[in-house]
Amino acid sequence: MQRLTIRRLTFWKGVASLILIAGLYSTFVRFSQGLGASTALSDEFPWGLWVGFDVLCGVALAAGGFTISAVVYIFNLRRFKPIVRPAILTAFLGYVLVIVALLFDLGRSYRIWHALVLWNPHSVMFEVAWCVMLYSTVLALEFSPILLEKLGWERPLRVMHALTLPLVILGVILSMLHQSSLGSLYLIVPEKLHPLWYSPLLPVFFFVSALGLGCAMTIFESFLSYRAFGKKLELHLLAELGKVLVVVLSVYLVLKVLALKSAGLIGLIFASGYESRMFLAEILLGILGPIALLSIPRVRKSEFGLFVGAVMVVLGFIMNRLNISVTGMEASSGVAYFPSWTELSVTAMIVAAGFVLFGLAVRYLPVFSGAGEISSDKPAEGLPAVEVWTQLWAKENRIVLMLGGAVFAGALILGYFGIVSRQNVSASAGSSSQSLDITKGVAYFRSPPEITYPQSPTSPGPVTFRHSSHINPSQPECLDCHRQAFRILKSRASSAALPPREMHSDSHCGRCHDGKSAFSVEEECSLCHVEP
Repeated sequence: MQRLTIRRLTFWKGVASLILIAGLYSTFVRFSQGLGASTALSDEFPWGLWVGFDVLCGVALAAGGFTISAVVYIFNLRRFKPIVRPAILTAFLGYVLVIVALLFDLGRSYRIWHALVLWNPHSVMFEVAWCVMLYSTVLALEFSPILLEKLGWERPLRVMHALTLPLVILGVILSMLHQSSLGSLYLIVPEKLHPLWYSPLLPVFFFVSALGLGCAMTIFESFLSYRAFGKKLELHLLAELGKVLVVVLSVYLVLKVLALKSAGLIGLIFASGYESRMFLAEILLGILGPIALLSIPRVRKSEFGLFVGAVMVVLGFIMNRLNISVTGMEASSGVAYFPSWTELSVTAMIVAAGFVLFGLAVRYLPVFSGAGEISSDKPAEGLPAVEVWTQLWAKENRIVLMLGGAVFAGALILGYFGIVSRQNVSASAGSSSQSLDITKGVAYFRSPPEITYPQSPTSPGPVTFRHSSHINPSQPECLDCHRQAFRILKSRASSAALPPREMHSDSHCGRCHDGKSAFSVEEECSLCHVEP
């Protein structure tokens, strides 16, 4: 008589079940009642969590597939082959779930096929759509040998092995296009995206960060497979990835700093605002912290140190994508966006589905073929909390715990005070006697102090510049002046050092005061020069 095996419901299975149930209910709400009833989106803020996390982060988190495949098959570093299949599986699931997320986000998701026949080569979204479709196809073909091995189909398997190198090359090309083109989406909104995140180098930033995130995700999923499924942890290979990760993060940091410096925006990093604090939290958590940790050889060669460093990179770059898509766009939109619980539950459902599908693939397919099972060093599961803490507080892990804990605490504090500052601005605007309308963006504009320029001997009087008389306070467009005529945060110093008549030129005040956009600088001196 065959014995029936009843699998025990564990804590994490229970959590995953609840998440999936909540997500399915939200799915019903989304497709039965539309975006308005299921999200906190509006005409003023049409892209929220489902674009910022599900698409931007989902694509970036799948970057390990093309990164590791290129390392093994193009650069011929065959020692990394044991971690190729898990990386491809992660990438394949990531892109499939991105497509699922797009079905939720598109207002008319049943028209998702239109990009196949209604071509618009001038649209960045068109290029993104085709890259998603083509690279998903490539990933499916790269993943197919795993399925063919399981089915024992030798002839198709030989064909796919022969096509491996061309597929990898095509996948790398498509990934480079796709990762960078997601950054190109935000090049068209220079007047809307906050200057801390807007840059002409956005496509480069997206691509370089995807390279780093690909390495981090490979470390992350390898560690989880080791803990959950007892698969061998290729620590020597992952330690090399940790070293590469330090280099990529350093290059990314240098590019960010140089871009901000060339735009005259370095001082904006330390301004007392919501965006500045969130930017600092992103840099601390996703770049500076991991560089500090993984630069230490002893930390980089330890399981726990590598895992903490990878988690920090993953969280930091998720914060970066959300800062670009949400934090950096809120002020210009004039609304405060926070996702509804249905948005959150759908996103959680998609993430949980990814974990479940990965676990099923590892259980029933030869994903870790050649990697083998671990033996005596099988991770200790079910240990008492005291023993687990004793292991974590071991001598080799103390540096990781202290430095990682300090970075996490710093990022949380910065994020907390950033959110509080945003709420305070909204509250003060709402209680103002002027009855400011938050939908017009007034709540987010805080006028800088007046600037009084030094008076030269030939000047008819000092000039005091007031932002309030030069902008529309309901829709302030700071970059109209601060991108060209007056570099932001440098206007006070540079203007004070200029000879008086140079301020009249079309490179400065004369740019707008030309008799067309505003009164001419030559018409009436007393309009600007006030007698003492």
